[in-house]
Amino acid sequence: MTRTALPERMTFLMIVNDPGIARFAHDSGVARLFVDLEYIGKDLRQKGLDTWKSRQTVEDISRIREAVPEGHLLVRVNPLHDGTKAELDEVLARGADSVMLPMFHSRDDLARFLDLLADRAEPVPLVETAAALAAVPHICETLSLSRLHIGLNDLHLDMKLDFMFQPLADGLLDEAAEALNTHGVRFGIGGIARAGEGIVSPEYLLGEHVRLGSDAAILSRTLHRGAPDLQSLRAEMDFPAELAKLQAIYAGFRTADAETLGRNRIETADRIRDVVTLIRNKRTV
Repeated sequence: MTRTALPERMTFLMIVNDPGIARFAHDSGVARLFVDLEYIGKDLRQKGLDTWKSRQTVEDISRIREAVPEGHLLVRVNPLHDGTKAELDEVLARGADSVMLPMFHSRDDLARFLDLLADRAEPVPLVETAAALAAVPHICETLSLSRLHIGLNDLHLDMKLDFMFQPLADGLLDEAAEALNTHGVRFGIGGIARAGEGIVSPEYLLGEHVRLGSDAAILSRTLHRGAPDLQSLRAEMDFPAELAKLQAIYAGFRTADAETLGRNRIETADRIRDVVTLIRNKRTV
């Protein structure tokens, strides 16, 4: 796989609602503070799953912007709808640096979003449908983008797969990653837990990020245990130390040779397929 030169540090994104946590996360090395406004259709898509469901509002954009005026603020809006233009106007007026579009299906959907955004902030398409994933090569050829993110939760649901990391094991991201690398579009994949934790730990997943050319991940709720305020976060964990562990794993893979990355790919796929087997077995009991 062709891979663009990866930066020395991975870009961590973190959904934040508390100004104190936002300030602390930024100072600890979180590159992009994330406010999530998406709610349209999400409860129906992810019904019964223990996934993040946004309760944030546009006022939270202003609160986080005021807490970290120099930070990079990413806002996820709703999927394209009749009110997208007004939603973008409000988000940008409150200080968003980047705007993420979820649940688009085609190159034309994304082109419409870019027209509405009109170069007022960095667009970050969120690829989480099978159709959008298949369209990535055409998108790279015909639209101007600097960054994109691949969301594994909704993507695996849309693909009728059993486990959110299954697209990695099945090689379903490789063609899109190749196109993104060829056209110099930076991208991230899914979320990440603490080192040594998660159903498939970062010690394996970050190797796949590097192999594919991904340089970004969202810090999952399991990493910070959903801490509601800074006092709770400090009591729960040494946040900067946990980020440093993840960066060290990423750095190790970043300098690894192709043989090492290939071996990690096989080991990661085996672990993911073991989880898929367990899920299927539970379903038949």
